[in-house]
Amino acid sequence: MKRFFNTRERLVPEALEGLLRSPAGKDLCRLDGYPDIKVILRRDWERGAGKVAVISGGGSGHEPAHAGFVGRGMLTAAVCGSLFASPGVDAILAGILAVTGEAGCLLVVKNYTGDRLNFGLAAEQARALGLKVEMVIVGDDISLPGHRQARGIAGTVIVHKAAGHMAESGASLERVAAFAADVAARTRSIGLSLSDCDTYDEGHASRLAADEGELGLGIHGEPGAKRIALADAGGLMTLAADALLAALPKGEARHALMLNNLGTTPVIEMSLLLEAFAATALARRVALVAGPAPFMTALDMNGFSLTLVELTDEIAASLQADVAPTAWTGMAPWQEPTVIAVPDLPDIFAAAPSNNLALRDAVQRGAKVLLENEGALNALDARIGDGDAGSTFAETARVIDGALDRLPLADPQALMQTLGRLLARHAGGSSGALLSILFATAGRSEQARWEAALLEGIVAMQRYGGAREGDRTMLDALIPAVRALDAGAAWAEVVRAARGGADATAKMGKAEAGRASYIPDGQLDNVPDPGAEAIARLFEALIPGG
Repeated sequence: MKRFFNTRERLVPEALEGLLRSPAGKDLCRLDGYPDIKVILRRDWERGAGKVAVISGGGSGHEPAHAGFVGRGMLTAAVCGSLFASPGVDAILAGILAVTGEAGCLLVVKNYTGDRLNFGLAAEQARALGLKVEMVIVGDDISLPGHRQARGIAGTVIVHKAAGHMAESGASLERVAAFAADVAARTRSIGLSLSDCDTYDEGHASRLAADEGELGLGIHGEPGAKRIALADAGGLMTLAADALLAALPKGEARHALMLNNLGTTPVIEMSLLLEAFAATALARRVALVAGPAPFMTALDMNGFSLTLVELTDEIAASLQADVAPTAWTGMAPWQEPTVIAVPDLPDIFAAAPSNNLALRDAVQRGAKVLLENEGALNALDARIGDGDAGSTFAETARVIDGALDRLPLADPQALMQTLGRLLARHAGGSSGALLSILFATAGRSEQARWEAALLEGIVAMQRYGGAREGDRTMLDALIPAVRALDAGAAWAEVVRAARGGADATAKMGKAEAGRASYIPDGQLDNVPDPGAEAIARLFEALIPGG
């Protein structure tokens, strides 16, 4: 098991200490009660200020919930249990006593047996001490419609936000509790994951096959409502959204959406999932959106959850109000992306096309050899890089070959300008960009001879790319070849210069530029640079009459 931790027992206290050291924790503090009492609270809280305290908590492993939501406008305190385990009654009571003044406190509790019992018992003990305490239980999970006790999952964060706003406004405990209960009743969630989670268990084995996911699973890794076959992101999002839509009351009420990352779903995929949601029937019911972001996670679970809360004007205002905790990312209107027109880009084919039969033939032969060598160059690159050098050069060949009829082949300067713009627009990879720089610079040169102009282009390649001759890049073949051209050498000599430069890279044990520069010493031995090899094979293909 590869995880960053010391011991399972120390995991939660050490993580909480890290939170307090971080910018997110600069306005927070904790009670001195480790290891049994793990309570995070606002440093600026004044029990005598006449405001209701809002307390939540539960098992850890759901970060940023709950400690990450402590701060002005949300929670007053969070009582943290061990991994996926409710905190003890004494810890909860300590949290209540630490922050509750005459205005009282509200406990926001997820609907799990341990949480209900421990928070409920602590509430009773606090009442016996003369404190005003109310409790709201959140059961937002709609995945098990026949179950009497719906689980509390990510929708709990919505209740934190609404209750925290109402409490911050100075409302009475009765008003805060009633508002929180109303929001909880209007909130519905469902999760979908491609994996379960590992609770730091050395013997952990996933219950899911490689081609399975789960719909409607809990935040502690509980089995979902059903196993599902893998599908594309759109299909999986539609599955979850349709299930949630079916659980909504009839009508056209507007809702706020919270898209929650369950743990390890990459940020790029979470953004993609929000776009996938936009294509669902449920999206038409959404007026506000929060996320995508981790609000209530399940350790390393690779999944997401959707939470909807039916809006009133008061609920909408509470969800959009500013808060101190940075874990709450804010809520914004659900709307179409704003798109503005692309500025006018330089015309690639500004020069009139013209023909040069010899040059046209050379270009076609060069393109052919790069296309034919795509696989071989990729294989060579895979030994020392990311295995795409051949594909990058092949794409450059396709771009140029496909534009032959529009190129000013009879005008060297205009041709190089056109090639520079063409490759900048359509060629990929670093080699495409470098060749674009080569031709663009040469096309702007005031040199009378195109060979000398190409040398200027090589200088620009070195300036922007950072490589020099001898650094084990394509320049090691390109520079000697162009230098020979500029000197008026016969084509056979030009080809020998390119080939010699490429072959020399196999004897360079260390690369000084490009991806190969990150390869440990010794792994480059007897392996020519793929870019230099591509240049050498290109020049070999261009032998007149070849």
